[in-house]
This record gives sequence, C-alpha cells and structure tokens, in this order.
Amino acid sequence: MSSGGRLWGGRFAEGPADAFDRLNSSLAVDRRMWPQDVRASRAHARMLGAQGIIPAADAAAIDAGLARIAEELASGEFAFAPGDEDIHTAVERRLTELAGDAGRRLHTARSRNDQVITDTLLHLREAAEAQVAGLRALADALLAQAEAHVDTLLPGYTHSQRAQPVRLAHHLLAYVWMLDRDRTRLGHAIAATRTSPLGSGALSGVGFPIDRDATAAELGFTAGPSPNSLDAVGSRDALIDYLHFAAQLGVHLSRLGAEIVAWASDETGFVELDDAFTSGSSMLPQKKNPDAAELARAKAPRLTADLAGLLGVAAGLPLAYNKDLQEDKEYLFDAIDTVDLLLPALTGMIAGATFRADRMRAAVTGGFLAATDLADHLVTLGWPFRRAHEAVGRLVRACIDAGIGLEQAGPAEFAASGLDGVAMPPLTAEASVEAKRAPGGTARAAVTEQLAAARARVASW
Repeated sequence: MSSGGRLWGGRFAEGPADAFDRLNSSLAVDRRMWPQDVRASRAHARMLGAQGIIPAADAAAIDAGLARIAEELASGEFAFAPGDEDIHTAVERRLTELAGDAGRRLHTARSRNDQVITDTLLHLREAAEAQVAGLRALADALLAQAEAHVDTLLPGYTHSQRAQPVRLAHHLLAYVWMLDRDRTRLGHAIAATRTSPLGSGALSGVGFPIDRDATAAELGFTAGPSPNSLDAVGSRDALIDYLHFAAQLGVHLSRLGAEIVAWASDETGFVELDDAFTSGSSMLPQKKNPDAAELARAKAPRLTADLAGLLGVAAGLPLAYNKDLQEDKEYLFDAIDTVDLLLPALTGMIAGATFRADRMRAAVTGGFLAATDLADHLVTLGWPFRRAHEAVGRLVRACIDAGIGLEQAGPAEFAASGLDGVAMPPLTAEASVEAKRAPGGTARAAVTEQLAAARARVASW
C-alpha cells in the first residue's frame, strides 16, 4: 500500500487499509460541493497572491487551473482517482497535475478543517436561499385556495371528532402561518451561514499575514470572519439550524398530508386530487391513491431523524475538529434533497386540488356543531357557563336518542334538557362561524382580514 497522493501521506510509512479507506472516504457524499470548493479555493489563492504569501504568478496559475477544473467537473470530464478521499483532495490533486508546484502552494495558510466548513456553509446558503422560493410557492397555492373558499364551510375537528364549523379558508390559512414560522427558522439558518470560517486553519488560526476580510467579502460572508478559530472549525450550528427548520417543516407538511389523505377518502370526500399528484393500484383498477400526501407524512420522521442524527454526532465532541463531523453532510444533504422533493410536490397537489364544497356543506348540516354556540347564547341570558354546558349536553343526548340533529330539536328534547321556554338562537353553521368575530376567528370579516395579512406576510419573504 502507498499513500496514493493523499494530502497527509508524508507522516505514514504506508497507505491505509482498504477497509479503512472505504470507511474514511466521503467523496460519494461531498463531491456535490465542487462548485463551492473551487470558488473558495480561487478566493483563497487570490488572497495569498495579493498578500505576497505566494508569488503572483503562482496565484494566477492556480486560478487558471481551478477554472479548468470547474469546466471538467461541470462537463463530467473530470477523472477521479483512487486516492481522492473527498472532493477537496480530488480538486487539489488535479490542480497539482495541471499547475505543478504552483498547485502545491494552494493549501498554504489553510487546513481541510476550515476549508470543509467553508465549502459546506456556502453550499448550505445557496440551497437554503433557493428554498425560500419553494416555501413561497406553497404558501401562494394555499392562499389561492383560501381566497376561493372564504364561504366554504366544513367541520373543524378536535380528537378527530367534529367540533365546530370553520371556513375552509381559515383552515388552509393555518398552514400558511405554519410556513411563515418555517420561513423564520430558515432565515435563522441562512443568517448562520454569513460568518466566514476560512482562515481559522486546523484550530488555532494560521501563521501567515492573511486577509480574512478579503476572502469573506469575496465569498459573500457578510458578517465577516469568525471571531474564534476553535469555534469556527468545530461548530456545526448553521447546519443544525437548517435541520431544525427542515424537521419542523416536515412535521407541518406531514400534518397537511394527513388531512388531505383523510379528506380524499371515499368516506369523507372533501377533496378531489389532480391525477398528476396521485397514483393507481397495480391490482385494483378503481383506485386513485393520494400518494403525494402520504409520502409527505412519511418524510417527517426522516427529517426529524436527520436533526437528531447531527445533534447526536455533535454532542460531547471536544474542541476543535473531530472526524465524527464528516458525517454532518450525510444528514444535511439528505434534508436538503428531501425538502427539495417535498415543496414542489405539495405545491402542485394543493394548487390542483378541487375542494368539494357540497360534501363539506353536508358534513356541517344536521349534527351538533352549534352546541357551543347554544351554550354561549345561554350565558348571554345570564346562565353560568357550566350550567349552560350541562343543559346543552342533555339536549344533545336527547337529540341522539331521538335520532335528530340539534337544529331539529323540538319541545320534547327541550323539556328533557331543562331548556323549554328558552328562546333559541339560529343553530346553523353560518351563524356559528359568524359569531366568532374576534381577530383570528372564523367570521367572514375576520377571515378576510387574515387573508390580507397572510398575503402581505408571504410577499415579504
């Protein structure tokens, strides 16, 4: 065995065992970061040349070599070699082939420790900023459906039991506000990528007169260089912030998916999904399965596992860098890819959905959804709420025994519940939603106001 051209081979009499080589290699995972590695390396080389740390001619040769490497990687012509344990090694190995000793100067005043986290933060920033548009598209789809269904009423549920009528717009807007909080969390993750670790070296800084401000500015690290080299190379907080966003988003989309699955069932029939976001059965010709919604449910535990996984890796690690942190990209990239799959699929599913106002109307008619409204009416007549609650509960029981809904209650039911002689308010779904006039409620004016606020909020993202 030989060192195989690895960056650290000089210390060792022979190269790694094949089993360790396979364990140690991260190229299959981190090769996607080649644009960020080339970009950061070019900034680093230019800074070295500007500072006189390496000859200007060598800096120019490095820059030209890295530009060619980028072309090779983009076109698929780049030839990886057996000793390329990660994308950073592969790029520097190829640079040395192209530029000779000039290429060997690139790693001056830099460690893979600060190089890797710099590339990772650049990659995360680009991916996260792109996902803002995906969040906005999903929110816009929900808003469009909400605007079309301000006057569509359906049961709201607690404990999976029909509770009170709500407007479909109000229900869909609940998910818009969830996405707004997700957008805030994503913003925290993006902000955490604004500080540059480049120039921190392996752990204690570097012994050259580098210009960290210059590389930070060129690479878009608007918060400037990191203030502590140990923290810079050992921290994965930005990644964890992103995984927190992804996990919570996954939970929100899972809840949306679960409701769509329930609403799309033959028993409920509240929504008809577009064929483009459903699939059939290999055996049952009649089936139209809400697979996009079901897969959204299933992705939540995957995303929460990514968060838990990286938290588990980071917990208990001493400062500064440890090889454990190589696993960070497994969790990060899985989450990025999962979110990239989910957002357009859920957006298309919601945008193409047909909500069945007739089925929803039938579900809010003839039951007991106005029971609380009747209790509230009794309170306005001077009844203590608990006494009113008990009386309405007796009325519901009497109606169930008679096989009728609250709206059909007659003298016998009122007498059995102690409500004979009490003037009854309208016990319709419309009256119920309109009674909730406080901000955040289901009255038409409140929902219209909420729609405008949500639309303005999403536009600010």
